[in-house]
Amino acid sequence: MGDLLSRPNAPRARLRELLAAPGPLVAPGAYDALSARLVEQAGFDVVYMTGFGTTASLAGRPDVGLLSGTEMVDNARRIVAAVDVPVIADADTGYGNAINVVRTVQLYEQAGVAGLHLEDQVMPKKCGHMSGKAVIGVEEMAGKIRAAVAARRDPDLLLIARTDAAAVEGLDAAIARARAYADAGADVLFVEAPTSEDDIARVAAELRDVAPLVFNWAEGGRTPPIPLDRIAELGFSLVLYPIGTLLAATAGIRSFLETLRAEGTPTSALPGLPTFEGFTDLIGLPEVHDLEQRFAP
Repeated sequence: MGDLLSRPNAPRARLRELLAAPGPLVAPGAYDALSARLVEQAGFDVVYMTGFGTTASLAGRPDVGLLSGTEMVDNARRIVAAVDVPVIADADTGYGNAINVVRTVQLYEQAGVAGLHLEDQVMPKKCGHMSGKAVIGVEEMAGKIRAAVAARRDPDLLLIARTDAAAVEGLDAAIARARAYADAGADVLFVEAPTSEDDIARVAAELRDVAPLVFNWAEGGRTPPIPLDRIAELGFSLVLYPIGTLLAATAGIRSFLETLRAEGTPTSALPGLPTFEGFTDLIGLPEVHDLEQRFAP
């Protein structure tokens, strides 16, 4: 857990080690530092900072390119500080052209993320499971990937190239783009939003020998919700569950507020909630008490 004085042990090297292990690496989404701590405390080996969830939590708005790169990096920094496991972060389009990508990669690296993904959408982008997306040219995106590779200072920083072209140009084009991005230096490939199990299987068959692959198990999205053992059988290396924590939090808060509104007090809802003491333990109050004793005059 990301204690105040903890020093994570080489999270980038650890992420690469986890990706190289048999079976897919599961990365639940986190939208803030608290949800990231909960992911880690649940026993998962990696946290995924969701752009969809970050936008919803910071702005209360949909993921349609409203947040700046600075806001996304700031959220990544807070999440990284809250946990000891590696963090993979959504870096959207890189927030501009190849020169902007250079700065974006450097800022995310300074924030401490172990990996990030860049996508080939036109700015302002949209969530990969929304309609109305547009993509930039393949050569322009390949240039952005080359810029990202040149910008990173730590060679272990994992660069994931995402293409949203399947919904715009078709699956053939998306697979061809993924190959081009691998040639440009991407470490991992991410074909967003295939809409059938046959398409998922085709992505895996054609690309799994090119580079490790991401499967985005977007809760309620356009991609079929196939079982984890099938994802493993197809050869995907990383599985993202991007917004389940956000949806669960929304449902829990809504239920609590309905009780409060109807009854005037939250008394009947309290048995289903963490206790005050249990919650303060969860977020690290015992460590604070220990440090107060350690550094007392």
